Amino acid sequence: MIVRRIARPMLAASFVAGGIDALRKPKAKVSSAPGAPAAKSPRSMAADPEQMLKIDAGVQVVGGLMLATNRLPRLSAAVLAVSMVPSTLAAHRFWEEKEPRAARNQQLHFLKNLSLIGGLLIAAADTGGRPSLGWRARRAKTAVKGAKAVKAAGGAVKSRAADALPVG
Repeated sequence: MIVRRIARPMLAASFVAGGIDALRKPKAKVSSAPGAPAAKSPRSMAADPEQMLKIDAGVQVVGGLMLATNRLPRLSAAVLAVSMVPSTLAAHRFWEEKEPRAARNQQLHFLKNLSLIGGLLIAAADTGGRPSLGWRARRAKTAVKGAKAVKAAGGAVKSRAADALPVG
C-alpha cells in the first residue's frame, strides 16, 4: 500500500537523523541531557552514559533505516519503540522542572516522544494486509478440530452410506 511506503520512511527519519547526530556528538548530548548525572553513581543505569548513548544512537540509526527500507518493519518498529521508553523517561522529566516554561517545554517533548512511540506501536502491529500470526494460529486450531471431527464422523458416514446402498 502506498501509505506504508510513504509513512514508514517519514516515521523513521527522526530516528536516523537523531541517531547520526548523537553518534557524531555524543559528549554534547550526554552533558546537555536533562537529568544527566553529574557523577557516576552505583544506582545509575549505565556506568558510562556516553557509551549507552552511542548504543541507543546505533539502535536508532539501524532500526530507522530498517523501518524506512521496509526490512523487518514490524520488528524494527518494536525495537525503536522499546528503545524510546527509557530515554523519554530520563530526558524529559517535566514533572521535576521548577520553571513553568521549562516544564512546559519538557512536557511537549515528552508528549512528542509518546506520540512517536504510539506510531511505532501501530507500525509494529501492522501486518500489511496479511493475516496476523494470532489469526493464523486460531484458524489452524479450528482447522485441526474440524479435520478431527470429519475423521471421527467419516467412519460413521461411510457405514451409513454403505447401509443405504441397495443390495442387488
